[in-house]
Amino acid sequence: MFSKTDTPAPTPRPTSPNAAKSVLGSDLVITGDVTSTGSVEIHGQLDGNLNARGLVIGNEGVVNGTVSAETLEVKGKLDGRVSTENLTLRASAVVQADITYAATSIESGAVIQGRFTLAKKA
Repeated sequence: MFSKTDTPAPTPRPTSPNAAKSVLGSDLVITGDVTSTGSVEIHGQLDGNLNARGLVIGNEGVVNGTVSAETLEVKGKLDGRVSTENLTLRASAVVQADITYAATSIESGAVIQGRFTLAKKA
């Protein structure tokens, strides 16, 4: 008469290096914090903190806040604090930030103001 039905377990969010990529369009303005287990590409504006596996700030992208990402590529504007393993600043980048990094690449033409700190190896 009564039987136990098994409900399927919820699908876990991807945490692999191939996790999803989220793109924030140029017409999008977000005020608040963003967290992703994958990568995020910003062409609009983020006023808040971001924590993701990877971050690309597009040519028209603007980020104001604290960023924590394994990889970070900046083509647009970044203002705040950054903690990253691999930092790439393209020629079009305009950065005003305190940055903690393990490896960096800076193209000629990038505008930078702030403090760079090499991360201590564990």
